[in-house]
Amino acid sequence: MNSYTGQSSKLQKLVILALLGTISMVLMFLKFPLPFLPPYLKVDVSDIPALLAAILFSPLAGIVVEALKNGLYMIFTGVSDPIGVGANFLAGVLFIVPVAVIYRRGKTMKSLLIGLIFGSVFMALTMSALNYFLILPAYSWFMGWETMSADVKWMTIVAGILPFNVIKGAIAGSLFIMLFVKMKDWIEQKTVRRQSAA
Repeated sequence: MNSYTGQSSKLQKLVILALLGTISMVLMFLKFPLPFLPPYLKVDVSDIPALLAAILFSPLAGIVVEALKNGLYMIFTGVSDPIGVGANFLAGVLFIVPVAVIYRRGKTMKSLLIGLIFGSVFMALTMSALNYFLILPAYSWFMGWETMSADVKWMTIVAGILPFNVIKGAIAGSLFIMLFVKMKDWIEQKTVRRQSAA
């Protein structure tokens, strides 16, 4: 591979990541609450473009898309809740990285399904721990609330955050499977091209 082709390939990758980051940011606005969970917990499917980037290129590429999404969201909304944006970034990374790592080892539908299940569970459990020790205390400090007791944090996680993240992962995973089935040949073709060019 000559230097011109390499530069063209890198430029194409940057353009694709920027496009996926923008699409992801737009999807972040399409939020909806779940009727049996607290109304401040809203589901969006903005992790799907980042997951596509992670599978097409690398887990790091997916992290870049997650960062672009949240950065653009903050710029466009002037968001007054940086902790929520940070939590969204962490949840996205914790979801897409395990999925991409597991899928890229097998590159089969079975490995994708295993990755999506593991990624959803891993993200939900890790975000529960992060909320207990870091995110909920940070919210209390940022909003000027009283410090949450251990019991309140525990109930908030068990009755809200944990099931919310499990359901969010299941929704994103189901939609990604449908997208993957439609794009399977193209994804495999792109993967083969990158491997042969390496």
